[in-house]
Amino acid sequence: MNTVRKVEPNWPDHVEKPEEGVGAFELLKHLRSEFEGQAASELELTILMPCLNEAETLATCIRKARDYLDRAGIKGEVLIADNGSTDGSQQIAKEEGARVQPVSARGYGAALIGGIRAARGKYVIMGDADDSYDFSSLDAFVWELREGAQLVMGNRFQGGIAPGAMPFLHRMLGNPVLSFIGRLFFKIPVGDFHCGLRGFNRDAIRDLKLSSPGMEFASEMVVKASLNELDIREVPTTLSPDGRSRAPHLRTWRDGWRHLRFLLLHSPKWLFGVPGSTLLGAGLVGIAALIGGPLEIAGIRLDLLTLVASCFSVILGVQLLTFSLLTRVYAGEFGVLPKSKHLDRILPFLTLERQLQLAAVLCVAGLAGAGAAFSGWASSGFGDIVGNSTLRWFSLSLTSVAISVQLAAAAFLASFIRLPQPGK
Repeated sequence: MNTVRKVEPNWPDHVEKPEEGVGAFELLKHLRSEFEGQAASELELTILMPCLNEAETLATCIRKARDYLDRAGIKGEVLIADNGSTDGSQQIAKEEGARVQPVSARGYGAALIGGIRAARGKYVIMGDADDSYDFSSLDAFVWELREGAQLVMGNRFQGGIAPGAMPFLHRMLGNPVLSFIGRLFFKIPVGDFHCGLRGFNRDAIRDLKLSSPGMEFASEMVVKASLNELDIREVPTTLSPDGRSRAPHLRTWRDGWRHLRFLLLHSPKWLFGVPGSTLLGAGLVGIAALIGGPLEIAGIRLDLLTLVASCFSVILGVQLLTFSLLTRVYAGEFGVLPKSKHLDRILPFLTLERQLQLAAVLCVAGLAGAGAAFSGWASSGFGDIVGNSTLRWFSLSLTSVAISVQLAAAAFLASFIRLPQPGK
């Protein structure tokens, strides 16, 4: 009996996939409406606003955006990425001349991802629909985009934050700290990491394949743009108190943690590498200073307990460094992060066999040292250990064995990650 195989269409990023169960006629209508706008000459600018129950302020934002397009003589559109509003926002948008793109997946990032897919402009400027950003003053963004910038960030601290527009905790702690971490981790030349008003080249941002559904989408865009070496620039912009009577969608601690988590997970160097290097270095210094005997510094006597702590520090340091390496290998192999040029030069020398040889040397040396210490203890009839020399070398030997096991396990795991994948 012949069977019919169901084929899933490969939908382009810029075409919104229809709902399940849509009939052939409805499907054709959907595709026609999608491609009619693209068959015409491409628009230069899409002003994109994510929307979830913004009936109070949406009309004002759309009017400002349309007035800007008219005044600047730009061929563009105002696009509302609606995230399931129940207050009539969709109808308001249509009445004001905006195009509405429904986005069923919930979340700030999900709405923007759907909106970027549906955008018809060569450039996109996105901003919140709560009337906190001035859509009638976008000249600086458009200028930079026309000059070749691929991502243009607004900076509210340079442009001016009106009284009451930003909570004190966000202004003095959250945004400055997260922006500093972003600049430190990723060397991004941006002073306001989380400004909601930003412009970008549509195709360049689509190619990043952004996927964060929540507020951390703002961080993902900047981080991945930097990691992929996009041209990032910054212009001053203003922030006014929003015009809503309800509380904002942003939740300070929850969303702040999401931003920080995203930054950490996309920087194995700072999450694992830097702490690991610090612990390893401190431990080695301690071992070198104390392996020959106690040391007194400013009246403080450092002896066996400090040596044990140093050994423990070395073990933790090696563990974190292997985590850093493994995470970076995984991220590069599976496209979470761009492949590292430096790592690609090092990896050919870090073969499984070479790492196992190093692990074997450390293990044998450690077992030999532990055996010698045990033999010395045995020669004394297993009585009290006189002096600390035996304990010093025993601690160092066990540290060597522990590190050898870590390296061997990490070597096998790295090789497993890099196994050829079916279909690649």
